[in-house]
Amino acid sequence: MTARGGQRGSFTPGFLDGVRLTQAMLSSARAIGEAKGKQDLYTRQAPGVLETLRSVAQVQSVESSNRIEGITAPTERVQALAQCKTTPVDRSEQEIAGYRDVLATIHANARGITLTPGVVLQFHRDMCAYLPTPGGSWKAADNEIVDVLPDGTMRIRFKPVAASLVAPAMDDLQRGFDDALRGASVDPLVAIGAYILDFLCIHPFRDGNGRISRLLTLLLLYQAGYEVGRYVSLERVIETSRDTYREALLKSSQGWYEGAHDLSPWLSYFFGVLVAAYNELRERVEAITQARGYKKQMVIDCVGRLPEEFRVADVERVCPGIPRPTVNRVLGGLRDDGLLELTGYGRDATWRKRAK
Repeated sequence: MTARGGQRGSFTPGFLDGVRLTQAMLSSARAIGEAKGKQDLYTRQAPGVLETLRSVAQVQSVESSNRIEGITAPTERVQALAQCKTTPVDRSEQEIAGYRDVLATIHANARGITLTPGVVLQFHRDMCAYLPTPGGSWKAADNEIVDVLPDGTMRIRFKPVAASLVAPAMDDLQRGFDDALRGASVDPLVAIGAYILDFLCIHPFRDGNGRISRLLTLLLLYQAGYEVGRYVSLERVIETSRDTYREALLKSSQGWYEGAHDLSPWLSYFFGVLVAAYNELRERVEAITQARGYKKQMVIDCVGRLPEEFRVADVERVCPGIPRPTVNRVLGGLRDDGLLELTGYGRDATWRKRAK
């Protein structure tokens, strides 16, 4: 990707082929792959649990991603804004509401969105929709990423791509990313991590780059089949590790213009965020599904989704993992309560829902 005076970033031809993956990173990648495989199981076994987690994660994502950038509001206001139960009344709430809207778009339409620089601009425009100054334009002036030291002085950490070169840099980034995925020689997680690092190094907007990068992370992960961000807030995981986040970004951005940077620190951090999120998802699902009475309620919910007439095998199909004795016990209880009736016995047994 040409960025400044012919210099390049992570999608320099051949660069990703030489990325060094440590044993710890490979272990993380395997853990992520295994956790991804459990997503479908959770979807079939515990849709109600996932819906509850999704609602919580949405609020946490809106709150944490903005709080990382110093944008805060009282918790009750964030909850009301995240759930579209109120309108923003000040600058912070306007920022929060804009992030909420783009997050909702990604949650609902990720599979149908083809990422392009134009889509990135649209996300920024929508994120700034409630602000007096419109978004949706590349930065008009050069900017710098600075650190504020303990004594109050400021230190330049990185000089992003010059404003005049942002448009071609974003075009090149998209082309490089698409080529990497199309060639199938680069693991999608590596390509996604490289895209986000390069986006942050380009720093294409005057404001909102960090928040847009986290939204793009969710979009690309969803499109690659990694759905954990729907149920556990990746933004909150990043917020709780923000020092490590900044350190990894600093290390991996050194030499970026020349395509001589080390992507490993950033990928290690990125993989770590996903491992932590998937572990949290597993722990939360297990905690809820192992609670007393959960399996009974799960069978009842499954019965509610079945036709008026069904067999035990139909319940087992929509409630995988629930033992047959438990299914029979719950169906018997529903019969005793007058909600079901049983006709036939053995393999010919059919259950029928009774009008309430």
